[in-house]
Order: sequence, then C-alpha cells, then structure tokens
Amino acid sequence: MGFDLRRLDVYRKVPADLTQPTYFGAAISVGCIIFITTLLIYETYNFFSPELVSDLYVDNPAPSEKIIVFLNISLPKLSCDVVGLDIQDENGRHEVGHIDNTEKTVLNDGKGCNFVSKFTINKVPGNFHVSTHAAKTQPDDIDMSHEIHSLTFGEQLIYELGDDIKGSFNALQNHDRLKADGKESHDYVMKIVPTVYELSSGDSLVGYQYTHAHKSYITLSFSAGRIIPAIWFKYDLNPITVRYHRRTQPLYSFLTNVCAIVGGTFTVVGIINSICFTAGEVFRKFEMGKLS
Repeated sequence: MGFDLRRLDVYRKVPADLTQPTYFGAAISVGCIIFITTLLIYETYNFFSPELVSDLYVDNPAPSEKIIVFLNISLPKLSCDVVGLDIQDENGRHEVGHIDNTEKTVLNDGKGCNFVSKFTINKVPGNFHVSTHAAKTQPDDIDMSHEIHSLTFGEQLIYELGDDIKGSFNALQNHDRLKADGKESHDYVMKIVPTVYELSSGDSLVGYQYTHAHKSYITLSFSAGRIIPAIWFKYDLNPITVRYHRRTQPLYSFLTNVCAIVGGTFTVVGIINSICFTAGEVFRKFEMGKLS
C-alpha cells in the first residue's frame, strides 16, 4: 500500500453538511472582512509611502568651504544711501560695504530702506552686520529699528521639499524690532547646523538650520567719541550634521504584516465566534431545561 500524500495536509476540509451557518456568524464574518480590508489598505499605503527619518553624525556635508546666505531686512527709518553690509570672520576676512548681489528698495518716501543681499561666508566663526560704516558721510540720526523678513543659509530645503522637512531653516523670519529704541545695536548670536536631504536619485541637497539669541544694547563711550549702532549677526557652525532621508519598509516586513493581519484577525474573530456560539447553545439548553 503506497504512501498517501494527503496525510500531510494540515488544512483538512470539513464536509459542508457538518457545518452550521448562523446569522451572528455571517455578521461577524462581514465585519471581519471589512476590518481586514481596512488594515490591508492602510498597510499598503504605508508600504508605498516611505517614512521621512533623520539621524545625526559628525561630518562636513558639502565639499565647498563657503555657505550661501540670503538676507532680506527692512529699516524703515534709515535711508538706502547709508545702509550697507559688512562681513568679518576668523579667516581674516574684513569686507566693508559689500555690494555684490545686493538690492536696495526705497521705503517711506526715501526715509526707509529694504535691503536684500545674497552673499557667501566661510565655514568659520564670524559675523556680518548691517550698518552705516561704509557710508562716506554718517547721518546725524541713525535709527536701527528693523524687521527681518528672511535670513537663510544654504539651499532652501523647506521651500523645495515642503513641510515634510522640520527644522529652523528661517528662524528669524518676520522678526520684528520696529518698536525698539533706534539708538540700540542688536546682536543676533546664531548656531548653524548643517542639514542634508538625500533624494531617492542618490543626490543630496545641503541646507543649514540655525537657532538664535537676541540682545539689544546702547554702547556709551566717553573716550572713543561717537558710537555707531549696527545690526550684528554673529554665527558659529556646529560640527553635528542632520541627515534626512526616506526609509522604505522592506518587502518581507510588508508581507509579514499582511499575514499577521489576515491570520490574526481570523483567529481572534474565530475564537470570539466560538465563544458566542457556545454561550448561545448553553443558554438555549438552559431554556429547554436540558442543561444538566
């Protein structure tokens, strides 16, 4: 007598005439199918929607030793004729009256100025400041009240990639010091954090987040003569780089979750159905007086 391969079947079928359908079983089966379908749709959506994650590491993310800076600031009580940008750093750079890629727009009938500039800084501690230092003739009244519309470093990740990228890429946006004492100088001390976004193509975009602290003050000097107020942006770079990338769920993990959803739901619902059916049979026997 030969070996019957059917003996290896662990999914043996129960004859249809030995099964008993019920209304409750039908209802719970429909609910089970709807529940499984919902979870499968959600799991499939997660599989095809990679998760944006971030991690930290120590590195210089860009080969260039310079960082692009974009500054847009309004000084409503200072004429464009005297507004300028000065740049200094620990590499010995000392540039007074930077004019490349700079645009000035007159405000308040010539009494104010919107100052927009795009320039580069070295990857060393330093500062850039808006002042009247480069003016040939200093005005009698220098009022440094201002509003910063935008201050960004590097590539504009938040604009190119949307709100998926969380971070302080434009922390001083719409920073308002219009009601400040115009005689004050302002210090913005910033910590710049390199940030890399890895595209699915393998390319990378490099931007820079930053935090800031603000201090305003009036400097008095009896020996040096007149003190000219300015708006200082003092920066230092953090050696820690933030990396954003899309993490895709592995196929084996997706298949495992699908099996867990289908098998787990059928198992749990089957147990619930058996308990309810058994309880119903016991109650019916009790009503018939056949419960011993």
